[in-house]
Amino acid sequence: MPEAALLLEAIRGAALRAGAAILEIYARPFAVERKADASPVTCADQLAEAIILEALRRATPAIPIVAEELYAAGGVPASAPERFWLVDPLDGTKEFIARNGEFTVNIALIERTRPVLGVVFAPAQDVAYWAVDGRAWRRRGGKAAEAIAARKVPQARAVVVHSRSHGDETKLDAYIAALPQAERRVSGSSIKFCLLASGEADLYPRFGRTMEWDTAAGQAVLEAAGGSVTTLDGARLSYGKPGFENPDFIARGG
Repeated sequence: MPEAALLLEAIRGAALRAGAAILEIYARPFAVERKADASPVTCADQLAEAIILEALRRATPAIPIVAEELYAAGGVPASAPERFWLVDPLDGTKEFIARNGEFTVNIALIERTRPVLGVVFAPAQDVAYWAVDGRAWRRRGGKAAEAIAARKVPQARAVVVHSRSHGDETKLDAYIAALPQAERRVSGSSIKFCLLASGEADLYPRFGRTMEWDTAAGQAVLEAAGGSVTTLDGARLSYGKPGFENPDFIARGG
């Protein structure tokens, strides 16, 4: 089996197991703590990351890992290697706490600053997206996997997805106001990238802080589906930046 297929199977399995563990905690009361940056963290974040790290270290011991909770604990390389994993074990912790189902498990492989393989799993919705070898797929529940493709962004009535409470609302409002008859849609976590990848939305503007593990898997899926993610100056959003922090960006469909 080609390496890409083997890696995909490893991370899909890890994402599904992490998602199952997250749902067990989601179904009962849980405590919420605060990290040094004041962002929330729960035992679901920590357990899911432990499951994923164990799977990746077993499957690819030579590939370094940058993961959200590992990073918060200071356990990542000072500079990014040429090839590494990016992991967000529970993207959308605020959505998890709010119990609205809009949270995901994100795992991506970065090669030479680009996300070349990725899995996004939304456990509460039981839908998984993945990308490998330039193709993107979606599986809903127990149904068969289906290929997905981004649609061309229309000149009018584009569907714009954005987060509930993150980023610069003034910039977001101005961006959407400049689009003819745009429709706004709110969604949490990396699901926004996947809505573009599956042709259900057209644009995802982000004005505000994100980290690389928030975006890498979603970008892998969207790019494989024919879309793009670029900074405000038009450059492709890249990975392995100092501090693993992203600038503002615009994700687009085909």
